[in-house]
Amino acid sequence: MAPRLQLEKAAWRWVETVKPEEIRQEHINLAYRINLPACKRGTCRRNCKGNPNCLVGIGEQAWLGEIDENAFHNIDDPNSERRDKNTFVGLTNLGATCYVNTFLQVWFHNLELRRSLYQCHNSRAQEHNIESDYEPQSICEHLQYLFALLQNSNRKYIDPSGLVKALGLDTGQQQDAQEFSKLFLSLLEDTLSKQKNTNLQNVIQRQFCGQFSYVTVCNQCGRSSALPSRFYELELNIQGHKNLTECVTEFLKEEKLDGENRYFCESCQSKQNATRRIKLHSLPPTLNLQLMRFVFDRQTGHKKKLNTFISFPEQLDMGPFLEDQKCVYELSAVLIHRGISAYSGHYIAHVKDARTGDWYKFNDEEIEKMEGKKLQLGIEEDIAETVKSQTRKPKCSKGYHCSRNAYMLVYKVQEEESSDISRTNVEVPGEPYEFIPLEWLKKWLDDSTATKEIDNSLFLCSHGKLHPDKVAESKRVSLQAAQLLYERYSGGPRLDGSSLCRECVGQRCRVLRLKNQLNEDYKEVSNLVKRTLSGEGYWVGKASLRSWRQLALDQLEEDEHETKHSNGQTNGQGPHTNNSKEFGPELSEGNEDDMKTFNEDIVCCHESLSILETERKLVSAEVWTKLRAYFPKAPEFTQNQEPCQQCLTLEQEEKDNEAVSKMMALDQKNQLLNLFHEKNRPTLTKWPQGTDVLYIVPLFFVDEWRKFIRRPTKSSPVSNVGNTLLLCPHGGFMFTYDSLINGDAQHIALLWPNEWEVISRLFIVDQPISIHCFKDTPPSGPTTQYTTQPDLCWECRESFLFQQQRDLREYTQATIYIRKVIEDKRMVKDAAPEMNASSSEAEEEKEEHPKVDGERDPDFSQSEDGAKRLKLGDSSTASAATVPVTKPGGIRRSTRHRKLRGEKALIVSANQTLKELKIQIMHAFSVAPFDQNLSIDGKSLTDDSATLGSLGVIPESIICLKADEPIADYAAMDDVYQVRMPEEGFKGTGLLGH
Repeated sequence: MAPRLQLEKAAWRWVETVKPEEIRQEHINLAYRINLPACKRGTCRRNCKGNPNCLVGIGEQAWLGEIDENAFHNIDDPNSERRDKNTFVGLTNLGATCYVNTFLQVWFHNLELRRSLYQCHNSRAQEHNIESDYEPQSICEHLQYLFALLQNSNRKYIDPSGLVKALGLDTGQQQDAQEFSKLFLSLLEDTLSKQKNTNLQNVIQRQFCGQFSYVTVCNQCGRSSALPSRFYELELNIQGHKNLTECVTEFLKEEKLDGENRYFCESCQSKQNATRRIKLHSLPPTLNLQLMRFVFDRQTGHKKKLNTFISFPEQLDMGPFLEDQKCVYELSAVLIHRGISAYSGHYIAHVKDARTGDWYKFNDEEIEKMEGKKLQLGIEEDIAETVKSQTRKPKCSKGYHCSRNAYMLVYKVQEEESSDISRTNVEVPGEPYEFIPLEWLKKWLDDSTATKEIDNSLFLCSHGKLHPDKVAESKRVSLQAAQLLYERYSGGPRLDGSSLCRECVGQRCRVLRLKNQLNEDYKEVSNLVKRTLSGEGYWVGKASLRSWRQLALDQLEEDEHETKHSNGQTNGQGPHTNNSKEFGPELSEGNEDDMKTFNEDIVCCHESLSILETERKLVSAEVWTKLRAYFPKAPEFTQNQEPCQQCLTLEQEEKDNEAVSKMMALDQKNQLLNLFHEKNRPTLTKWPQGTDVLYIVPLFFVDEWRKFIRRPTKSSPVSNVGNTLLLCPHGGFMFTYDSLINGDAQHIALLWPNEWEVISRLFIVDQPISIHCFKDTPPSGPTTQYTTQPDLCWECRESFLFQQQRDLREYTQATIYIRKVIEDKRMVKDAAPEMNASSSEAEEEKEEHPKVDGERDPDFSQSEDGAKRLKLGDSSTASAATVPVTKPGGIRRSTRHRKLRGEKALIVSANQTLKELKIQIMHAFSVAPFDQNLSIDGKSLTDDSATLGSLGVIPESIICLKADEPIADYAAMDDVYQVRMPEEGFKGTGLLGH
């Protein structure tokens, strides 16, 4: 049996040609794998997952005993008589019954006839006890039984003697094959006419019967009379003809009635010369053409065989022989008589498989598949070469075949390709059945005394029926077996043939078809949206239109997951519902990454049509219909849909607010123009002349204010200065003049007195902060003193400095950088950031300091003499200055280190020894510890037992590495280092990046 995944694909392969509304019982049976062949003991070594009919390997060995594989393979019969996969079953020749076998194979491959026979009522078969052999009695029962064996038998060939005996045929004498065909169809028609099912009563007529009339015209009066008649085959004279068209033309040609053969005219009331011809009225779906190859020889008084070649087409157009009708047939079978005598020889059949289009040669027990889906008469035409025939085999055109042995041609009417799988899928009717959980059966076989009741509740779909996915975990048993199990163990709910869920199958069919159709529809929609719109249209979000294929795939996979069974839960609705909470206003800005539902990008927060016309596009009804198939729950907006009135009102209010914000920003900018452009800024290192006081505000306030000035409609106005952030809990200032000069100035901005007046007027100031300069000229020389208002809080200042120093000495899991240098020159001279720097970091920097045309970088402040102040995070700054300092209130400027090429980051702790650091460096740079020369700020690091904290290595430090000539064998480095430095190894510190 095929693996489980193959069985799954095969169970749903029909969806490619069947629409959900066209699903029939045959398709549901395929989805539930009802008709998969059951495995036999010995041919299946373990239970087939996915095949509900495989009952092998679930624990029955304890009851039935193990099969001796050697005994199975050493018996005389099995392999020699087992049917090969993907072929048909042959029929035994009982002596002279090859002509019977050929017709049986032809009729078996007539799927309509086979299906109808299976539907015939057979009370004896239904009431049959499976413990004994079934013996059919009537002709119909024999044919049913024989066809079922031809379809499902595992043997290469079967014995048709039951049917032959029922027909009363002499197995030792060859009968007239054409006569047998007529008599058998007539007998079968009579048998079926007695069926209660009206659809079965006229199966033979519907399949094989056509109508024509003998039309006679009197030469004297011109009177025309027609004698209607039915036919089951057309008997065509082949003598003197080269091809099938000539034979049909002669069959329908006009015949003269004169002399003794004159016609009695009803009008003339006398015998008159007349003409007679056959007029075709209708042709059957299966057209049997009997080639009159066996004719009566008047000289010998016996039948003889005509061995003349006849050409016949693979495609036969009968339209020219009918009045105003088109009727094209395809060749489906050729019956061959091999031999030179009408009373001897051998019959074989070439038959086309209606399901695959492959041709097979049926020669009693032997069956041969033709290559390339082509009819190949082959050796059948060479047998007659012993006949002294004057004719040579003519050349056949493409699409034609020539034969001197064909005596019957079977043509099937050409039909349009149908998605109805039932036309080519015919199954033998089975007995009533139920599904039992596989695991329950295993436990029952293992220990029936401890078995609990049967529980099918986990197998149910949302419709209360058997879920298609649970077929793989259940087994199909006979109704009789299920009845016995439920009587003893109870349980339920019981799942029988009526429990197959059409709704689940239909939904899965829809999803699978759409998944198969998606790429084709995507191309078509892409072309359709480019065309000029005519007629009524529908609004579709442009973002949705750009990404609809991926959205559709996600939706289909979700829908498919919903139809998948999950712990007995009923299938709920998908999470993508048109809920207003899902449709945030940002979706109207085309945020495709966050989009979950098609068209939600044009749905406002009020669940109405978005007012942003630029974000939507009008598409045709044809396009919308295709998209709607993939997104049935998507919000729909016609061309006449009015945009959301609430959003229009809010938009107007927002425009009014934006106008106010723009005016406010322009006014503030004009009043503080130098502060905005960072021009003419006061500095502490060179106290400006003409003033003895400067004012202090947080740099955070200035940055936020600049953001508002640059983008007044996107940023919120600043209302508070927030100087309290620079004060301690006691209200004292946290910085001194010296500390501001030595690095703390990164947190503040200095203002001129006139700027402070503007600031005090425009913003809410919680606490003014100023720094004052007092100059004195005592005899000892001029001095300058600086004080702040409020005064410095020494208690908090000392506590902060102590904590800062302790953090630098006692850090854990901090980052430092190792920079490898060559010949005392840095390997990387440029200051370009490392290529793998996080893009998110770059975005943060960009967002933190947006620039507009004509402006200088706001991270540089310009003094009066034009000198520029470097950014805090610049790598050339002293290591102590690069330490991120957190002030009370959480103010902290970005001090992100810009890693250079050739530089690597390591995670270290303050209590880690230099030896342990060297081992980390060895793994990062492949330089042995004893070849490492380390230094920080020009000071060499040599004491391997000293901690990094004691050596002055603080977070964000940069350590330079100069390497001696490296050891080639990197694997030996650890061993060598352990010899030179036998102290305890490092304590598991990690490498941050390579």
